[in-house]
Amino acid sequence: MRVQITVVAIAVMLVGGKNPEALADSQPSTQDGASGIVTPEATIHIEGEYAKYGDYIGVSLGDSQTLEISQKIVKDIQIRFINDKGLPIKGRTQKDFIIGLLRLKPGQVFREDLLQADLQRLRRLESFNQVNVYPKEDASSVNLIYAIKERSFPSLILGGGNNDDVGLYGRVGYKDENVSGLNDKLDTILQFSTKDVQFDGQFTSRYRSEEPNRLGYSIRGFRNRNTSGTFNEDIRLANGDKVREGRFGGSVALLRAFDEWDTSVALNYTRISLRDREYNVVQVDRLGSPLSVSGTGIDDLFTVSFAVSRDQRDRRDNPTQGSILTFSTEQAIPIGLGNISSNRLRGDYIQYFPVNWIGNGRPTNNPEMLAINLQIGTTIGDFPPADAFNIGGIDSVRGYGYGKVASGRSYGLASVEYRFPIFQSIGGVVFTDLASDFGSSETVLGEPGVLRDKPGSGFGYGLGLRLNSPFGLIRGDLGISDQGEVRFEVTTGQRF
Repeated sequence: MRVQITVVAIAVMLVGGKNPEALADSQPSTQDGASGIVTPEATIHIEGEYAKYGDYIGVSLGDSQTLEISQKIVKDIQIRFINDKGLPIKGRTQKDFIIGLLRLKPGQVFREDLLQADLQRLRRLESFNQVNVYPKEDASSVNLIYAIKERSFPSLILGGGNNDDVGLYGRVGYKDENVSGLNDKLDTILQFSTKDVQFDGQFTSRYRSEEPNRLGYSIRGFRNRNTSGTFNEDIRLANGDKVREGRFGGSVALLRAFDEWDTSVALNYTRISLRDREYNVVQVDRLGSPLSVSGTGIDDLFTVSFAVSRDQRDRRDNPTQGSILTFSTEQAIPIGLGNISSNRLRGDYIQYFPVNWIGNGRPTNNPEMLAINLQIGTTIGDFPPADAFNIGGIDSVRGYGYGKVASGRSYGLASVEYRFPIFQSIGGVVFTDLASDFGSSETVLGEPGVLRDKPGSGFGYGLGLRLNSPFGLIRGDLGISDQGEVRFEVTTGQRF
């Protein structure tokens, strides 16, 4: 009876011309064709006509009127884990952790917009492969049943190969995106050969909105080396060797979220060393150009970095729509070899537009869409030439080799992909990439890009295939550069 009296009071206020903001906490529910979720819509019935009952409504009533207001309350939320056949199983993720991520809680008025936001939030978790929700309704309430298919973690990675740097090598890795059932992440890789041992390991405990006083954190350590993208083989060392670039270091970061923005503050250390084939440190290349700020062939980078990101994708892997925006700044502290003081600024924006040009609207692992990526960056102050922005390669301008377009102080990059399904697990891509250093290669110490005749700007285009395998998405791209070079490269994961 108390609820009925309240409703009547609100109705009287509306009839009397009072401010309808008393209804500001209510939100209409609608039908979403993408999700297939149908929920009741709260309405005001006025002589056969319906006015939506939402955050703010202004209603003009006639002489004779009857108001009927109905709402439904979220009564219960259930979490069910399923396998590939849709059968119930025991999941790894803690159910309390999942419910803590939801904004639509038991006891609240059901709102379609909050339900959709909760779905997107869960689908962006790396530990989940598929998330659906099934509302069960009665006369006055709604029960929400989430059906979740988790990814196959942990996973063991074994591999090996041969390259002209270290020769034969073996590789072993371990990866888990759901440590302790809390979506914490552990990612490690170890590569060993007769010449070298390399590793990269990172543990991330993410910030949890249900524990606002607890910060997330990330710890990383790494040691790797490869042929240099800045000092490429066009100009070698005096002994004829290619320049090898080694990096050793680590970082510690604190993580926090504010509404839809994720932030991180990190303390980082990297030692960059330039070496020949026998691992001897070298100071200059064959032309006598310096390879480091310190002049010793080794530079130390102590930096404090800050990054902020807003992820509005509908899911993490192969999103069908949405965007992700990231800004970062990294300030170098003049400590160690090189005494480097600089600031590195970067921006990265990705937008996904769903289209239906050739598709039939049926669900697929490779949704049809346009994907656009815009990047920009610059460095203020002195910095190691090996830390220049290297443009070109499979994750930059396809059709060019890594770092073959430019090695600059600044850069801008634009990429467009049209992605389309071929079969259920196979998709195709038509792409183009365009980038420039804005003439900044001349301001890099030793002018490595200028001396190696890197054009400074360039574009590439081509075709690609995407295969959804049990090991993740496999990407093959055939790129053609504006200089006529043709390259076919295979890697994992989408370009962006």
